[in-house]
Amino acid sequence: MADKDLFDYNEDSIKSLDWKEHIRLRPGMYIGKLGDGSSPDDGIYVLLKEVIDNAIDEHTMGFGRQINITIENKVVSVRDFGRGIPLGKVVDVVSKINTGAKYDSKAFQKSVGLNGVGTKAVNALSQYFKVSSFRDGKGKVAEFERGVLFNNPKEQKTTELNGTEIIFTPDEKIFRNYRFLNEFLENQFLNYCYLNAGLVINFNGKRFVSKNGLLDLLERKTNQDELRYPIIHLKGEDIEVAITHNDQYGEEYYSFVNGQFTTQGGTHLSGFREGFVKTIRDFYKKDYDYADIRGSICAAISLRVQEPVFESQTKTKLGSTLMYEKGPAVKTFISDFLGKELNNYLHKNPETADALKKRIEQSERERKDLAGIKKLANERAKKANLHNKKLRDCRYHFNEISEGKNKDEENEKRLESTLFITEGDSASGSITKSRNVETQAVFSLRGKPLNCFGLTKKIVYENEEFNLLQHALNIEGGYDDLRYNKIVIATDADVDGMHIRLLLMTFFLQFFPDLVKNGHLFILETPLFRVRTMPGKGKGIQETIYCYDEEEKRKAIEKLGGKPEITRFKGLGEISPEEFGKFIGEDMRLQPVILLPEMHIQQMLEYYMGKNTPQRQEFIIENLRVEMDLVEEE
Repeated sequence: MADKDLFDYNEDSIKSLDWKEHIRLRPGMYIGKLGDGSSPDDGIYVLLKEVIDNAIDEHTMGFGRQINITIENKVVSVRDFGRGIPLGKVVDVVSKINTGAKYDSKAFQKSVGLNGVGTKAVNALSQYFKVSSFRDGKGKVAEFERGVLFNNPKEQKTTELNGTEIIFTPDEKIFRNYRFLNEFLENQFLNYCYLNAGLVINFNGKRFVSKNGLLDLLERKTNQDELRYPIIHLKGEDIEVAITHNDQYGEEYYSFVNGQFTTQGGTHLSGFREGFVKTIRDFYKKDYDYADIRGSICAAISLRVQEPVFESQTKTKLGSTLMYEKGPAVKTFISDFLGKELNNYLHKNPETADALKKRIEQSERERKDLAGIKKLANERAKKANLHNKKLRDCRYHFNEISEGKNKDEENEKRLESTLFITEGDSASGSITKSRNVETQAVFSLRGKPLNCFGLTKKIVYENEEFNLLQHALNIEGGYDDLRYNKIVIATDADVDGMHIRLLLMTFFLQFFPDLVKNGHLFILETPLFRVRTMPGKGKGIQETIYCYDEEEKRKAIEKLGGKPEITRFKGLGEISPEEFGKFIGEDMRLQPVILLPEMHIQQMLEYYMGKNTPQRQEFIIENLRVEMDLVEEE
């Protein structure tokens, strides 16, 4: 019999949620995925960004050259020196949806804030939130707990300089087991400085500032010894670009709109890529293939658009087609700028123009050399029946957004899409049985992959494992078609597992470095130990604690007391599917593979994967000793 409640559609069926309840119920609609801080687009970084964006808007309009940020014990503080929120509206601005100054296009023509949602989302998703505003010798403070106002004193006199301070602690009920990673934070702050020359950001004792904008960004992101020609830096009204080519595979872009890092690109990035190809073809008067022109490019573009339209609430992809109301199309604006400024630059710098031409022609030769091999590799991939033998796919693919679906919900799923790469039937079987079939897929390796350091991309197509892996990820044609947002290497925590991990990292760093640089590659952390109370009559429910290192094991033994049962997992295959589900679910621990500016890919691969230098031998021996110590303790 049908459930009676399904047919009781009346006045009681209609529910009204207040602003904070709605945000807390569906946080993904406002800040994307929640995450634990292991990805740069996780929710805790979005919360911080929404607060900083308001300070940046003040700076852009000429108020405040400095922003002070501290993060300690998960408590975040952001202090700007702008005009300060009007004191009579302090509570409303952080707790009433659709309240803010950014609806007045005269005051905030080219801002990027969440249109009255930003600080409200931070407030609702924080277990503690405090806002303070200082204006002309007076101050106003308000304090909230999970969006509920609990302290609202009157205005008081103050000696503080004008500006706003926001202090918040992300809610641990919403963001499980989260932590802030300094590498992501510092990269975020540097991007703000590159986009706002002269802005000073102080973070936990470090000072960030940029004098040359996107030129500084590319200098930090590239190894100057590998560049084919000096960075081309062009600026115009509402647009700035920096361009160079190196010897790495793929295309690498950093795109921004109104100070927002658009990690998914959008119309401005499409316009840049198309405009760059057209300008190069026109300059050299030759119809080069677009892949040869953009192969090994590293570029950044920043655009200022009036009232930008984004494809999701988290503003990671620009959807605007016009620069201004009744203004030029975004793509036309960028193409015209490059057609004039880049063309002029190449005419004035013939050495750069010659070096660029040689790089394009080298890409052309490499592409033609690979043409026949790629065709055979594609045929082999089809015959290998990839989706049955190697890949256990998930039901959702982020490049298949259906008509009429909620784009924010689809974007949330896209961010969660994951491919686990593992080795061995038992490990693959455990992950396959315990995964979330909606968003998690599994790729099974057969033995150890080839050490591809120093080899050309030809090997990707000749080696069956590599060829099938790139087909599973759908990256043969480039980074744009990546099918999974997270690529997770899941290997045993022993010497062989470490070796496989290094070989896979070498593959991605050698041939698809843009995937790593854009934060898509992770290492799965699985527990080394299971500590649990001994079973027996009258002892109540058996308590189990999973430990990821020796320190966690020690604390677990102290907590459980007595002589608990201790199991050391020597391989992923030893962990049952029932247990594995706990390690790849909500509490999954991922270690992001992060490339710091001082880490130059070829130098790093030479050290770890090249010839057996004394330094490399010492590194391997030391790490083997650590592993053996763990084994002997058991």
